[in-house]
Amino acid sequence: MSRKSSDSKIMVSTVHDYKKDMQLSIQLNRWIMKPIGVWPRSIEISWAERSVYMLVNVICISLISFLLIPCAMYITLEVEDTYDMLRLSGPVSFCFMAIIKYSSLICHEDDIRRGIEHIEKDWMNTRHYGDRNIMIRNAKFGRCLVAICAFFMYGGAVFYYLAMPFSHGKITELDSNFTYRPLVYPVAKVLIDARYSPISEIFFWLQCVSGFLTHSITTIACSLAAVFVMHACGRMKVLTKWIEHLVDGREDFGSDVDERLAMIVQQHVRVLRFISLTDRILREISVMEVVGCSLQMCCLGYCIIMEWETGELTNYVTYTIILISLTFNIFIFCYIGELAAKQCKKIGEVSYMIEWHRLPRKEGLAIVLMIIISNSSAKLTAGNLFELSLSTFGDVIKTSVAYLNMLRTLTM
Repeated sequence: MSRKSSDSKIMVSTVHDYKKDMQLSIQLNRWIMKPIGVWPRSIEISWAERSVYMLVNVICISLISFLLIPCAMYITLEVEDTYDMLRLSGPVSFCFMAIIKYSSLICHEDDIRRGIEHIEKDWMNTRHYGDRNIMIRNAKFGRCLVAICAFFMYGGAVFYYLAMPFSHGKITELDSNFTYRPLVYPVAKVLIDARYSPISEIFFWLQCVSGFLTHSITTIACSLAAVFVMHACGRMKVLTKWIEHLVDGREDFGSDVDERLAMIVQQHVRVLRFISLTDRILREISVMEVVGCSLQMCCLGYCIIMEWETGELTNYVTYTIILISLTFNIFIFCYIGELAAKQCKKIGEVSYMIEWHRLPRKEGLAIVLMIIISNSSAKLTAGNLFELSLSTFGDVIKTSVAYLNMLRTLTM
């Protein structure tokens, strides 16, 4: 009897380092966000540290503008070929989206801090062996999504900013008898002639740094959404386990039904507030992803077709990898939105499937209220314009293909 009680106690609660578990959720995000100044600052930091953060923000926005403004001027003033204009408009729009997403991350710093603190408190208060395993599985899945997203985004950056320029080699001007390496983001001559050394080399490596920065921002947007939403899904799965034990209780629950019901309702409200907070953080970012990816996937598809016809293998592979990375990004946004919506509805289904008829009348009415809230709970949206779901992902793909067909009709 004593040994059985001891085994039961081990199953109920284990000694664990919640900070180590929390790192499983947010460690990759911190590694990417902190170097570019969008990791939430501590409220108690000194004036000097705050100034450093602001300086990093200014430098990052300046580096992205270093790509955006000269290339936009080049397209406006010097480009006449339709394909070149479409080929360069994709990277320019990508930089413009990166500035908006970066500014959104800075503006939502307090919300991101509250979300991280929310995750920390959840890990701190999770002591049951089964509950903790559920959260660890979801945290590992979120971490896996972050790693895959980073792999595709940085892989596309390596091909676009390094492999493609070096594979083409240098161009020799016959009339002026000098060679130079073409820039990925051409610069308008009205600003500076970037063909001459050492200006050409300085611009090339600055563009590489700026390009990896823009890809980091896109990776952060996707990874932040994945980590926050998968944490919410983990908490909702824990909540469903609590609901299943509402009638008969569990080792770590109180003996009173009212007490167990109060715990469940408080947890349900807490999860819904966290989903609402996540939706607020991702509001502008998700709009940029849905609208921007539709246009960029169209441009990339057109570039892939053109490069296939010209036989430029490096360009073809580069554009294909970038297309895959953007498609995967928008898929993650829509997929996690679908997961969150389904998990919310599952709470209502589990609430109905328990033996609620054994509960006193007033507790039964509370279950009815939970079912109603679960069926009409908050969902992840793109700026309250589009619901993030797999059907939205299908609409993005269909829209991109439709734009691509229209573009081919007009230009070929």
